[in-house]
Amino acid sequence: MNRNNTRKQCVLILLGGLMVIGQSCSKKMNSYTGTEAFKSENGIPNYANLEYWAAHPEKWDPSDTVPKPLIKAPMEKTVDVFFLHPTTLTGERENGVTNAKIDDPLINYKTDYSPILYQASAFNERARVFAPRYRQAHIGMYSEPDSVSKYAAFYLAYDDVKRAFEYYLKYENRGRPIIIASHSQGTTHATRLMKEFFDDKPLAKQLVCGYLIGMGVKKNEYVTIPVCGDEKSTGCFVSWRTFRNDYNEGWVKRTDTTIAVVNPISWKTTTEIADKQMQQGAVLYNLNKVYRNTQSAQVEGAALWVSHPQFPGSFLYRNKNFHAGDINLFYVDVRNDVSRRIDAYFAKQD
Repeated sequence: MNRNNTRKQCVLILLGGLMVIGQSCSKKMNSYTGTEAFKSENGIPNYANLEYWAAHPEKWDPSDTVPKPLIKAPMEKTVDVFFLHPTTLTGERENGVTNAKIDDPLINYKTDYSPILYQASAFNERARVFAPRYRQAHIGMYSEPDSVSKYAAFYLAYDDVKRAFEYYLKYENRGRPIIIASHSQGTTHATRLMKEFFDDKPLAKQLVCGYLIGMGVKKNEYVTIPVCGDEKSTGCFVSWRTFRNDYNEGWVKRTDTTIAVVNPISWKTTTEIADKQMQQGAVLYNLNKVYRNTQSAQVEGAALWVSHPQFPGSFLYRNKNFHAGDINLFYVDVRNDVSRRIDAYFAKQD
């Protein structure tokens, strides 16, 4: 992939054009100092250095942003969120490229001003947000036919995630309750992280909830961590993948009952439709605009099925796979759920 062409044409899209970041990455990167100034000596992230965190409570970063309609009096942040971002290494693969370079300014810019700004910020009301940079696998590695190369790419990415979490536990956590949150490739790694550090482990007592979004996670993935059954369950996980209710491409099965799916409007696993009047708010391209009552949602089989979202310009969107909007279509719902589960967690400690 030609780096110069990519910088000229860098447009990140959520829901087919409803979230567009920047007119030209090359212009915005001229004033972006968050990652272009640092260079790893050995290509390996050093998590003692704040530059290797896309989000960290000791610096300002895009995860600190709050949409104007949601700004309230500051609340005490007694919980930590460990957020794993989705793939931002996309586009045509250069020969031999399997993973992102940790100090690539374009990739880090895309990470900071897409998932960190638009997804991780949903968790910031009552929690400190930690989001490590990691040498993510290229999006093409999900379909890589060479299993050895594929495993190596995802192992490298997870190794960074694991070391970041170990650093966080040793130097930052200090016994605080933890929320694990992720989307897409982030969920590939977060699912494994929860198994290794929380499932049938002492750390489970600090788990508020796992938000494992955008990938299919098995209901029986864990020995001791169940799927959340309602909006006040803790020590559990929620997961969903979002499709329009007339999607019928076939690879996601309405008859597959092995996958955990929680409805992010009702926060139930049952199959009744949660009416769009219950939906509390989507946040899309305009971060300071909340669109309420945009779509209904129903759990069926291996996915979450929604009506066509209703907001200005939505009639132009014809895609039926809403993967890019898994969090943003339910941004306020997620934000409120995090607060509710934090309250439930502390109530159980009394």
